[in-house]
Amino acid sequence: MFDSQVLLPDLYEILGAVPLTLAMALLIFVLSTITGSLFAMAEYRKTPVLRELVVAYKVAFKGVPMVIVIFLAYYGLPSILQFLASLVGIDYNGHSIPNWVTLIVALTACVAAFQAEVVKGALNSFDTGQADAAYSLGYKKSQLFRRVMLPQVIVAAIPDLANSFMVIMKALSLGFAIEVIDIFAQSQLTAALNFYYLEAFLVAVVIYMVIAYAVTQIADRTERALRVRT
Repeated sequence: MFDSQVLLPDLYEILGAVPLTLAMALLIFVLSTITGSLFAMAEYRKTPVLRELVVAYKVAFKGVPMVIVIFLAYYGLPSILQFLASLVGIDYNGHSIPNWVTLIVALTACVAAFQAEVVKGALNSFDTGQADAAYSLGYKKSQLFRRVMLPQVIVAAIPDLANSFMVIMKALSLGFAIEVIDIFAQSQLTAALNFYYLEAFLVAVVIYMVIAYAVTQIADRTERALRVRT
């Protein structure tokens, strides 16, 4: 039976995982956006060889389930880092890596493939006629990109980037498989203590909805502010 009396205690317990979840999500978002932007620029500029490598990367990481990438990183990353350290004469124990670091690396690698598509779409939405006009006014390529192209690309990408952040928030729940405690994992642990699973998961749903609403509001206000400036 549903017991409303456990909702408040469960809320206090699950809220304890919110700061770490948001911190990991923000770090993954920043790293994946930077990486994805570099990939998108390589495709947009049609850089030889690099463009083909980026396409292959996107196909691989968009097709493989994130949970598989997490386990590959969990079992493979320590050995890889230990091997690389040995090449430069450093005695390093790769298995000392915290699990949350492994989760961040794995999800960054996955989300970067999707962020590359977001940034690429924003780049392709740029009107090339504006570039011709800028060149006729004496703009250099760097000035065109910084003053004309970049502000418009950012505005065009904001809605999809906001969606990407929420995808990251949900993907972090997969970290429970390697013992990383996020909002979802904390709700499972909380429910395991009192056996009120429905109540704990409902609390988690409410927390996720509040975060989603906050992210949407921030994205909308940022987009409106930047559109006024551009």
